[in-house]
Amino acid sequence: MQRRTFISLLGGAVCWSLPRYAQSANRKKRVGVIMLLAADDPVAQTRIGTFQRALRELGWADGDNLQIDYRWSVGTAEQVRIDATQLAGLSPDVLLATGSPAVAALQQVSRVSPIVFVLVADPVGAGFVDSLARPGGNVTGFINFEYGLSAKWLELLKQIAPGVTRVAVLRDAAIAAGPGQLGAMQSVAPQFGVELTPIGIRDPGEIERAVAGFARSPNGGLIMTASAFAPVHRDLIIRLADQHGLPAVYYERYFVTAGGLTSYGPDQLDQYRRAADYIDRILKGEKPADLPVQAPTKFEFTVNLKTAKALGLTVPQSLLARADEVIE
Repeated sequence: MQRRTFISLLGGAVCWSLPRYAQSANRKKRVGVIMLLAADDPVAQTRIGTFQRALRELGWADGDNLQIDYRWSVGTAEQVRIDATQLAGLSPDVLLATGSPAVAALQQVSRVSPIVFVLVADPVGAGFVDSLARPGGNVTGFINFEYGLSAKWLELLKQIAPGVTRVAVLRDAAIAAGPGQLGAMQSVAPQFGVELTPIGIRDPGEIERAVAGFARSPNGGLIMTASAFAPVHRDLIIRLADQHGLPAVYYERYFVTAGGLTSYGPDQLDQYRRAADYIDRILKGEKPADLPVQAPTKFEFTVNLKTAKALGLTVPQSLLARADEVIE
């Protein structure tokens, strides 16, 4: 009798434990995402759409075997910190961070959860990783350019607008990439015969006042460097360049499709596709420390001829022949 009772109890224990095991094995993986744009921003929608499609191609579907928690950290560094804390509290399996402010905030609240970043210029200088080849720690991802690209923007501006002798450089001084991009341009500015004026990017009032003051003197141009907060103010910056007649070079094509003059830089959507691959590998057991930080492989050169005409500029045929996209 005791033996039959023991077998009965054992059988009950097995039946009780199997659903728990199945539930654990079938548990949805959880991915936290910080975007430094509004949820209804067309640029944000395109980026997230690209990211989700890439995940689906790898077998991960939001709402099926994956739960993606988004935070749209628009405007301030404080909001980024709040959102990072909330996401870390959800115990995600991996986090996707757009831009240096998001990575910095996530590292402050979690040194455990794996983090994959995109659109970061200098992860070593910012202290996010030990090296590009061997990141170490819980962070890896994709850089959006090397500082030498900044000098290319200055060269491009002089090719399109040879009369420019003064250049306003919009940059985020609060991240390592801000001074880095400016420094790369300062190193070549004498050979192009231009004087550089740095302008902060985080506060719209500061941008408007500084650009208006800069434009009071003639022969000016503008360069928009890469920054996580730059897309937030893109409409303002494009409007100011148009209002003050400033030829401008941007780091990404969406500035040009929105009315800017020209851009040269990496294909930023490709970074989200590649980030999906890293997230897939981490969800399957690989460690960020073993995944090298990767440089961009695709670049885009875009020219807006309508804007050039409005500025009274003639874009050299040699440049148009090299453009990936010409907007007329």
